[in-house]
Amino acid sequence: METTRATRGMVVAPHHLAADAGLSVLREGGNAIEAMVAAASTIAVVYPHMNGLGGDNFWLVSEGGKAPVGIDACGAAAGCATREFYAGHGCAAAIPSRGPLAALTVAGAVSGWQSALEMSARWGGRLPLSRLLADAVHHAREGF
Repeated sequence: METTRATRGMVVAPHHLAADAGLSVLREGGNAIEAMVAAASTIAVVYPHMNGLGGDNFWLVSEGGKAPVGIDACGAAAGCATREFYAGHGCAAAIPSRGPLAALTVAGAVSGWQSALEMSARWGGRLPLSRLLADAVHHAREGF
């Protein structure tokens, strides 16, 4: 296990390269939201079964001294995913969790990052998206 230590900030992620990406953003003057976008995009490369681009995300963000704000970045279900549709296909008791009739949603992860970064910009976030994705791009191109 790899552990990086810092004295003025902390980033926790299920993979050390993602935590390092977030910590690098903090060291460059980025805020916590920017650090988490960097970490999440890196997770999508180095630990994709935890949080890929095709997934969803949920944020609970608090500006110092104010009530937390939630971001629900769970994609919408398909328009045809109705009770009648499933009943007509022999699935009246339960929606299948696997196979062609499984209820899937449109990926929401990237839209969640966008919503969080819009909030970050209102709070003084200044790092460009290209910087926040740089570690993920590096690991995707060069390996890890």
